[in-house]
Amino acid sequence: MKFVVVLLAFAASALAAEPSIYFKDQFDDGSAWEDRWVHSTSKGAEGGKFKLTAGNFYGDAEKDKGIQTSTDARFYHASAKFDEFSNEGKSLVLQFTVKHEQSIDCGGGYIKLFPSSLDSKKLNGDSEYYVMFGPDICGPATKKVHVIFNYKGKNLLVKKDIRCKDDEFTHVYTLILNSDNTYEVLIDNERADGGKLEEDWDFLAPKMINDPEAKKPEDWDDRKKIDDPEDKKPEGYDKPEHIPDPDAEKPEDWDDEVDGEWEPPMIDNPDYKGEWKPRQIDNPAYKGEWVHPQIDNPDYSADDNLYLFKDIGAVGFDLWQVKSGTIFDNIL
Repeated sequence: MKFVVVLLAFAASALAAEPSIYFKDQFDDGSAWEDRWVHSTSKGAEGGKFKLTAGNFYGDAEKDKGIQTSTDARFYHASAKFDEFSNEGKSLVLQFTVKHEQSIDCGGGYIKLFPSSLDSKKLNGDSEYYVMFGPDICGPATKKVHVIFNYKGKNLLVKKDIRCKDDEFTHVYTLILNSDNTYEVLIDNERADGGKLEEDWDFLAPKMINDPEAKKPEDWDDRKKIDDPEDKKPEGYDKPEHIPDPDAEKPEDWDDEVDGEWEPPMIDNPDYKGEWKPRQIDNPAYKGEWVHPQIDNPDYSADDNLYLFKDIGAVGFDLWQVKSGTIFDNIL
């Protein structure tokens, strides 16, 4: 089956209309892809090259060809430009497929959208981008889908943990960015997550903040439990944790003048009960947890255009992979 990686936009008020497709690449025209895609030279000898292949397993040896990372422990920087556009008033869809057929242990599989000003030959990890989206795997702890947006010069990471696929098969990753400031992430055409941009990224200052004038009352008691004043430590409770071993005997060849005064080894005291603590009871003066009063944040300013990018003009990869072999296919 041939999947398509897609970059398109459609007006929210005309969902039935045909979407505008701004970029499409299924890598089905042989070596011609090298005319569309530019490899960056920013990393010199540390930079890897993509190669055209269907990989070790496929449905169709020709139709399933994509570009594959080819050398272990390399940076991969490549991009393709298209006529710039704005997603103003439209839903933007970024979709692509990833096949980690090398059983990837540590490396990225994400794609980026760039402004039209991108210098393709100098593309590197510091290059400005608008959107970064796709899987990232590194060991058992990191298996997530990155969704990063650039807002006023800052790259903002999603505050949710969206799990990515970590097997060797082809998977479709889809990001839908709507003009009502909502989004969806699909994996294999099934919803993985979604919501509101303002809630899931730190685009804006919080609407509400703690009242700086409010203070917790000095007599506020938020202890649920207190020591029972009626509970007393039993007489004879205190015992040492360790005692001399009563069965130990001084060795016959022990010389006090040479070896010093002999002391028996210490053993755990069977009568030791630990540190005594009084019984706990409900605190009759407990008032509950004090909640700091909130006020409107004077620094908060709403923005209806969190979703908006006015100069989208390139798509590309900015990756590091320890073990190469990932295939990207059908970019649209």
